[in-house]
Amino acid sequence: MHVEYKGASELEAAVAEARERFISRFPNSRKLHRVAQTVMPGGNTRSVLMYQPFPVAMERGEGSTLWDIDGHQFVNLCGEYTAGLFGHSEKRIHRAVQEAMNQGLNLAAVGKAESELAKLLCDRFPSIDLVRFTNSGTEANLMAITLARRFTGRDVIMAFRGGYHGGVLLFTTDGPSPVTVPFPYLMADYNDENAAEKLILAHREKLAAVIVEPMLGSGGCIPADVAFLESLRRVTAQAGTLLIFDEVMTSRMSDGGLQKRLSIAPDLTTLGKYMAGGMSFGAFGGKAEIMSLFDGRLPHAGTFNNNVMTMAAGRVALDEIFTAEVAEALYERGEQLRKDLNERLARVRAAMHFTGVGSLATAHFRHPTIRAPYVSTGTDDCLRELFFLDMLEAGFYLARRGMLALSLPLEQRHLNRFVEAVGEFATSRQRFLGSVSAAA
Repeated sequence: MHVEYKGASELEAAVAEARERFISRFPNSRKLHRVAQTVMPGGNTRSVLMYQPFPVAMERGEGSTLWDIDGHQFVNLCGEYTAGLFGHSEKRIHRAVQEAMNQGLNLAAVGKAESELAKLLCDRFPSIDLVRFTNSGTEANLMAITLARRFTGRDVIMAFRGGYHGGVLLFTTDGPSPVTVPFPYLMADYNDENAAEKLILAHREKLAAVIVEPMLGSGGCIPADVAFLESLRRVTAQAGTLLIFDEVMTSRMSDGGLQKRLSIAPDLTTLGKYMAGGMSFGAFGGKAEIMSLFDGRLPHAGTFNNNVMTMAAGRVALDEIFTAEVAEALYERGEQLRKDLNERLARVRAAMHFTGVGSLATAHFRHPTIRAPYVSTGTDDCLRELFFLDMLEAGFYLARRGMLALSLPLEQRHLNRFVEAVGEFATSRQRFLGSVSAAA
């Protein structure tokens, strides 16, 4: 395999030129960002939405379409980082939320909707006997980890480099980030089953849980090898350590998540994102003997855990809309899109490809095959920004890091046009992407 790159200075000049075009196209977003900087550090309250020279500010959305405050229209391929599965205007969800609001907000009581939503989740996930709700996937993972430590009587958690389990549970290739909650952690390399197995067995007396994403999400949409996950299941059971599957992103891969598709059952599962139709939501559940600690022995508070809008929207989203058949169709659609994208890139021999599972994918500006997170180079960062800016010009809004999350309202013509836009990017930017030899 042979990959050739042009000098970085030429690439940096291309990025600078793309930024200048961006600034001229989005004057109102620029003005808004300047105002925001006077009242919020960095001009934002959500780091993933901040990028240079400033973020695009959206005004409204309908279906799978977004309009920004400068009047531009975009096909939304970001999908609210997997939370926007139903698009922006699913009438059944809107109606459920409105009806819940009409019944009254903040009732400070239990209601029928929460047990009905809980039953839907328990029925979908064979590994979940009992479930509890939170306000986000971050909270769900925090509670699952806390539960594992209490249930096992052990302290240490094992996580994987490149894993993301929420805003305060971020693991870089170097280890936990500065904002990560300071539980005692062991770190292992993703998809390295032999190293993980040795680490688990070596620390079995103090290891409470292993937490893993069946596909790294923000770490690059890198799928776990089935053998890797099967090894974790086998060895954690042997060590008396709980296995936690973070399916906040991957639960969309079937009506019962990626675990159902792979036939691997964890002890605990964490959920979130799309499941309440776009409302703030998280959940964690698992075996009855573990979850039953919340029968009064272990507290779990949260003012909005069972808020009426989330419960009502979640019931409709999972019961009426995202059925097993719909989930399967979305999975297959995403698999086909990634195949089409990579075939198009292979035709021009560009050192760029997409990884992922089902309806989630991320662009990588290097040759396949990627099985673990890597430290981005300056070239990677420049190419990622150039791709993002070029896709904005082409009318596609995706995550700044090059991640796609398909939503149900997307039409095939949108995806076909995106494949064409990616092909045009690879052709016009070939001198920066580099070329992969035919023998690769």
